[in-house]
Amino acid sequence: MMRAIKISGDTLSWEAYEEPSEVPENHVAIDIAWTAINRADLMQKAGVYPPPPGASDILGLEVSGTVSRVGEGVDHLKPGDEVCALLTGGGYATHVVVPAVQVLPIPKGYSLKEAAAIPEVFATAWLNLYHEAALKPGEKVLVHAAASGLGTAVIQLATALGNPVFATAGDNEKLETCRKLGASGVWNRKDGSFVDAIKSWGGVDMVLDPVGGNYIAEDQKVLNMDGRIILIGLMGGRMAEVDLGLMLMKRHRLIGSTLRSRPVADKGDVMSALYKHVWPLLSARQIDPVIDSAWPIEKAGEAMAYVAENRNIGKVLLQVAG
Repeated sequence: MMRAIKISGDTLSWEAYEEPSEVPENHVAIDIAWTAINRADLMQKAGVYPPPPGASDILGLEVSGTVSRVGEGVDHLKPGDEVCALLTGGGYATHVVVPAVQVLPIPKGYSLKEAAAIPEVFATAWLNLYHEAALKPGEKVLVHAAASGLGTAVIQLATALGNPVFATAGDNEKLETCRKLGASGVWNRKDGSFVDAIKSWGGVDMVLDPVGGNYIAEDQKVLNMDGRIILIGLMGGRMAEVDLGLMLMKRHRLIGSTLRSRPVADKGDVMSALYKHVWPLLSARQIDPVIDSAWPIEKAGEAMAYVAENRNIGKVLLQVAG
């Protein structure tokens, strides 16, 4: 019997769900061991980020586990394989069916627990750093909320691939973690504007911004010529002031980017890039997902509240089985 988290108002409950009876062509079924919390889950629970059309209404955008069945056309995975997967929904459950191109073998030497912290953050990092922003070696990155699961992945990945990182966060303990992960410049947002500190660092060529709101105008001030702002969230609000004159004269680009609603083929391309470029770094332990804590799936509500309070450094995991 499949079980999954059900949302009822402000409460979450671990209840029986009907398990999919068939595995479609080019899909795989996974018995889930671990899943992880993402900001999108908090937004969906709050009713402000519904899943894309056709997607599961169950929370959860990434999992690790064991392949139980494969559909026609799947030849790179087989039952019994330990895998991790990028989802459009359905991770807070005991089982999930997902397009095979969004599923990868766990990196060599990794446990299922560690692997659950990889898919969403490293896919998001790769997509935005090396696809949307098309970073070249030596170009510099500013990342806000840098001690999050995504931020800690971005710092490590960018640094490993030759892109220096400036990190902002809300307390000095988080910033110390960012330094240890490779950030060569840091700023505590509680000390005021980051603009002067980053200008003295030499400015940046790209900003990865999950905040939006009044951060956009500040981001513009620290961008070098041909700089790019990649907007991936709206924690600071959906309205912003943009200096169009500065954008024009310095050839700036403001790019909105989401991963969840992209077509399966696009997600497959991102996962293929991860397997080629990022999996070797993970397997060599040159980079690692940062895990803050792990909670039983039955305490998903408490774990989500913990993330909502910005108490975590790195990923917060939920154990489903094992």
